[in-house]
Formats: sequence, C-alpha cells, structure tokens
Amino acid sequence: MLGAFFLSAMLMLAGAAAERSAMIVAGADAPARIDRATVLTPGQGPAVVLYEATSLIDQPIDTITVMAFVFKADGTPKARQVAPARHALDPRETKYSTIVLDGTTVDPSDIVVIGINQAQRVGSDAWWRADLRPAAEAAVPVKKQ
Repeated sequence: MLGAFFLSAMLMLAGAAAERSAMIVAGADAPARIDRATVLTPGQGPAVVLYEATSLIDQPIDTITVMAFVFKADGTPKARQVAPARHALDPRETKYSTIVLDGTTVDPSDIVVIGINQAQRVGSDAWWRADLRPAAEAAVPVKKQ
C-alpha cells in the first residue's frame, strides 16, 4: 500500500513520466533481493528507479546498497551508479526505495539493470558483497551491428 502511494507521488512530481521495468540481477547467497524495479523517466530531470527490496534472512539487515547499470540498446555499457544505502530491513521485510540515475541521460531505448551489491547485518562489521557487473552484462542482449 505504501509502495503504491509512493509510486503515485513520484509520478505526480515527475509530470508525464514514462514507465518501464528494469532488469534485476543478484549475487550468490545474497541476504536480500530486489523483487521489482521500475524505471520512471520524467519529462524533465533524471530517470529514477523505484525498487522493492526484500530481506531473505531471519536477522535484521542494517544497510544495503544498490548498483544500477545503464546499457545502450545494442548492449554497450553506458553508465554505472551506486545508490546511497537503504537502512533497516527487518527479517523477511520488504521496503521500497529509489535510485536517481543522474550520472547519465537514460534514453528510451536504453536498458537499465539493477541489483543489491552490498549488505550488512545489524551488529556485524562484515559486509556481504557481490560483483554485479558480469551478471548485468550477461543479462543484456548484445545486438550485432
């Protein structure tokens, strides 16, 4: 319910925003996952990815970070961006958050890929990390020119 409200508010602020799905990738043994991700492209300003993150473990997660990749339609890498941290996911909880893709212009034909690249459990100094670049590159079809 809160997610639908948040999405509605984002669309109102964005004006006539175009909407499309982002591709989702994940690292091995991730303590959290992205269930859905939608790229919102407003008439003015940078594209925004609204995503739904879910904890997969029975311990609270203090922090996750999200990485987004933008590829041209032919599969050529265009940009990589890391989101500021999403804080506090309780065990098995789902929360919504956003990443603003202000590092590059996202064209309508571009492909956006997103995934969780780091997570830290509450009370731990250790971070779970994943190199998402190979998974993102493998997820995007390369078109021969």
